[in-house]
Amino acid sequence: MTSPDSSGRKKRIFSGMQPSGEAHLGNYLGALRRWVAMQDDYDCIWCIVDQHAITAGGDPGELPRNVLDLAISYLAVGLDPQKAIIFVQSDVPEHTELAWLFNAITPVGDLERMTQFKDKSQRFESIPAGILNYPILQAADILLYKADAVPVGEDQKQHLEMTRDVARKFNVAYGETFPETEPLIAEDVGRIMGLDGEAKMSKSLDNTIPVLADADAVWAKVRTAVTDPQRVRRDDPGDPGVCNVYSLHKFFTDIETRADIETRCRAGTIGCVDCKRILSDNIADAFEPFRERAAEFHAKPELVREILDDGAARARVIARQTIGEVRDRMGLDWRSAIS
Repeated sequence: MTSPDSSGRKKRIFSGMQPSGEAHLGNYLGALRRWVAMQDDYDCIWCIVDQHAITAGGDPGELPRNVLDLAISYLAVGLDPQKAIIFVQSDVPEHTELAWLFNAITPVGDLERMTQFKDKSQRFESIPAGILNYPILQAADILLYKADAVPVGEDQKQHLEMTRDVARKFNVAYGETFPETEPLIAEDVGRIMGLDGEAKMSKSLDNTIPVLADADAVWAKVRTAVTDPQRVRRDDPGDPGVCNVYSLHKFFTDIETRADIETRCRAGTIGCVDCKRILSDNIADAFEPFRERAAEFHAKPELVREILDDGAARARVIARQTIGEVRDRMGLDWRSAIS
């Protein structure tokens, strides 16, 4: 639990997710479950960052549906519009305006050193400028709301440090305006490996489980998961410490059952299929309330639109105030020259 700052207000946090359809297990474990838990203790702003999603192309015909599906996932897992602002990035044009203004103070060399740019740029024969400028838009997303903190994973710390550096550069050049946003790193998660045991969970790699999947669909995914590579036969002793399936049990299986699985695995008295079945059943049970809520929102898409429209309106109030301050500090209010 957090404590209010010296003014007595709750600390503000911002985070967002790219829309690629409904959320998956990696999204839930790495972010969404934390966001839900934070809503009572922080002033929360949750965004669907559709403008980030177009930096590497994509199908414009699929994007609107992907936004809607992610919004339903947000609401289904428990993000609450009564407790937080939930909105779509492109509905608040101040995001891209602030990103352009931050271009004026951000060295190209800093952007080229970003690990994500180095990785993603290798996929293109001609690198889109959006890939290079991605961290600037991300900084604008966060600083537009003067967020005190951002919940991030270890792999996102470099991007947040870029945001902090942008804030410092702006403050030095134009006067104290933005906070140096702090990272809120989840200590109990770490890197969530995909079911293939080789890469981070990703929908594009097809190594994860949709959050709104039913029990049969969950099992169809879990049964393919890689386990201890040294274990060949059912009665071979296993090592839960290197088993990706066992690592997922800590999120869905009670301590006593996990201890029993570990003991039996090491003794070779429980097979990998049995271990997977327990995990699959527990995931399906945990996600059942999400599926029920999602069905309600799918039946009432106009309600989802109202929630997102209201969230955008509330976000714009904050965004316009920040942009007004930034324009004034950067000398972009030409009318001030008229006495």
